[in-house]
Formats: sequence, C-alpha cells, structure tokens
Amino acid sequence: MNVFVTGGTGHIGSYIIPDLIAAGHEVTGLARSDKSAATVSALGAKVRRGDISDLDGLKEAAAEFDGVIHVAHRQDLLPSGGLDAVTAAELQVMLAYGEALAGTGKPLVVSASIGSPGWENLGRPATEEDPALPGGNAYKGTLRVRNVVELTVVGLAERGVRSSVVRIPPIAHSTTDAGFLPLLIGLAKEKGVIGYPGDGANLWPAVHSRDLASLFRLALEKGPAGKSWHGIEGEGIRFREIAEAIGSRLGLPAVSIPMDVLMLPGYFGFLANLVTLDLPASNLITRQTLGWEPSQPGLIEDLDNGHYFPAL
Repeated sequence: MNVFVTGGTGHIGSYIIPDLIAAGHEVTGLARSDKSAATVSALGAKVRRGDISDLDGLKEAAAEFDGVIHVAHRQDLLPSGGLDAVTAAELQVMLAYGEALAGTGKPLVVSASIGSPGWENLGRPATEEDPALPGGNAYKGTLRVRNVVELTVVGLAERGVRSSVVRIPPIAHSTTDAGFLPLLIGLAKEKGVIGYPGDGANLWPAVHSRDLASLFRLALEKGPAGKSWHGIEGEGIRFREIAEAIGSRLGLPAVSIPMDVLMLPGYFGFLANLVTLDLPASNLITRQTLGWEPSQPGLIEDLDNGHYFPAL
C-alpha cells in the first residue's frame, strides 16, 4: 500500500513510519521544513513538502495515495487559541479528507484521545463501542472539545471512507518520549516530592509507542469502517502507582495532594485538571478485531530505561 502520513516527525509518527515500511508499505511523509524533510527521509520515507493548513494540498494527497494516517495537529495554534482553535482547524482537515475520499473505500486512520470522550458516569471501563460524547460550549478549552473531530472521522464511513480513529492514552512511553511522563518527572525534581491527586486511585492508561505504531498500521490494513480503537496496554494504572514508581527511581517521596486544594496554585499548576482524570478503558475489541497484542515493556518497566532518568 502507498501510504501518506502526516505528523511523521512527531513522537508517535516517528514510530509509525518505520513500522509501515517494515511491513512492506511505501510511505510518504508530509514535511513543512527542510529539517522535517530530513527527518522523514532518515526514517526511510519519501517526502512530500506541504503543511496541514493547506487543505487543497491534503485533498490532493488523499486522492493520490492508497491510504492516509493522520497524526499531525496545529500545535502552533495552542498559544493563541488553545484547544478550541486546534480543534477547529483539525475539523476542517477531516472535512477535506472526507471530500477527497468519499466513495473510494480508502482507509483513513486518525489519532484521537482516550481522555477526551469524558465517560465520567459509565461505571465501568470504556470500550471501543462507547462513542465520543458531544462537546459544546460547556466544554470549551477542555480535551472534550476534540470529540467533534472523532465523531466526524467515524461519520465518514457513511460516505464510503474506511475511516477509523485510534484513541491514544495520556502516556505514550518510549526512549524518545517528551510528553506527559517527562513533565511529571521534571516536576518531581523541581518540588523534591512526586505528587498524586487525592488517594491516587484514578486510573491512567498507557502504551508503548512501538505498540501504538503497530496498531495504526493494523487499522490501516484491515480495520473496518467507522470504528474506534483503543491503543492502550491495559485497563489503566493507578496514578499513585505511577507516582511511587517515579519517586522510587528518583529517591523522592510520593505524597498526596488533597483534592480540595488541587486546583489552587500549587504543586501541579496547569496540569491540575489532567491529573484528576479517571480513565479506565478496555482494549478487548481492538485486540480481537485487529489481532493487536501489545508486546513492548509496560509503563512501570519502561521507567527503568535510561531516557527517563539519564543522570541516575
């Protein structure tokens, strides 16, 4: 398959491209700069110069290639417009793909978030069949606003697109991780303790980036249309266990940050809303349907690699 990948120079994309090539696919990655182009080439893919703000360019690419994996986001919009602006731009991209791919049956696989649907009242682990919940004005500025992107992608199945989304957990860990886990580690070093919210019983799913890459490939190769997949290595890990694992490796105590002061200026700062999320989820349907089996080290085990604690 001749595959077009956006976001190929990012953390997840840099694993997706080699995984696709190893499976025998031809890959072309979108690059907006000379530096990005060099990175895409180094990963073994062809380069297509462009930008995800160029909707006509994305439509041309989607029509030209056999399938699309889209993991890019307009991160440049975050400082001025926040998640709402990023979501609005992403929605236009999905509509552009829909216009280009309607009636073709080609695969379109798009990244989503295991944390955005906000299934607060399910009373059980969320499954792949639980739809994203509608957002609206009440959820401006939160992860939930991105649900409109997922709903739009899944809805493209009705227009003859083999569309699906891969829901990614808050932590995708690897030797090149520069996301949430390094933030927690850096915060612990700064504060001298590693905090967790309340009793720390809230569950956070995680996944190794190599496993996540293979899931994107499987969704592209054989995923049915209009589905959501859960890229998680298990139901979730208690936040306190994550904190204690970080603390043990840093030689720092893990301490509870009381819920009644969590939102005040203090330990977690701008991360306060995120760390309280309770996100139990299942990957059973993903494994059964696509034959996906996470095989890389789990989160707690992966904390022992040299990337997370290079000075120790």
